[in-house]
Amino acid sequence: MKVLYFGDTFARPGREAVKAAMTKLVPQHQIDFVVVNGENFAHGNGILPEMADEFIHYGVDVITTGNHAWDQKQIIPYMNSSTRLIRPANYPDHPSYRVPGRGVAVVESKRRPGLRLGVVQVMGRVFMDALDCPFRAAEKEVNRLDELGVQCILVDFHGEASSEKQAFAYFMDGKASAVVGSHSHVQTADERILPGGTAAITDVGMCGCFDSVIGVKKEISIQKFLTKRPAKFEPAEGPGGYGAVVIDINESNGKARSILRLRETII
Repeated sequence: MKVLYFGDTFARPGREAVKAAMTKLVPQHQIDFVVVNGENFAHGNGILPEMADEFIHYGVDVITTGNHAWDQKQIIPYMNSSTRLIRPANYPDHPSYRVPGRGVAVVESKRRPGLRLGVVQVMGRVFMDALDCPFRAAEKEVNRLDELGVQCILVDFHGEASSEKQAFAYFMDGKASAVVGSHSHVQTADERILPGGTAAITDVGMCGCFDSVIGVKKEISIQKFLTKRPAKFEPAEGPGGYGAVVIDINESNGKARSILRLRETII
């Protein structure tokens, strides 16, 4: 089984880069599933229903989000009804204050009927909002998938601190097929297969304009650091590129065979 995962996709340059990359990479690597982090689809802030629909119709199997999941209020009813757009699973879960949406998706391959992939997302707590424990939440959801007979599982860990991401990957080693990091928008060069058979990378990086500060116009970001005054961020415009990984999973046991890191400017 081959899974193609794209990191945080920032505004129009990122969306266009992902679509162009899919046209190239899906046949080249004989991809069975495509997963995209889409929390920055809408001008860098959240995701709109029509954007989610567009990418699902284009061939994306699951869209993950993160701390910007709620920036566009129109997405809330959509998230309640969609089985392919997910948010972090470690938001508080209680009947009287239930958070919209779900943190897990299970999808079947269009190319190979009967082949299933489970996708789980959790969000870190270091330098982030204090949600429920991502370690326990992910373990709980992965165990549920295992009970359903889903062996191939990808976990998107949306977090700021590299140490938390790496600790989480080792915690999930042997429990999930892959742990991919998102949120920092900067790709790390530490892709590897852990001893228990889990593919891991601390951060896949972003899809967007690379001539920027994590997707934002660099002049605006520089001025904010120089003056400490509030500034409205605007997405950088220019050639789009993508940060992605291709993960090869042995579907008979859910162990990863390989992880290939990709980064390219294509538009």
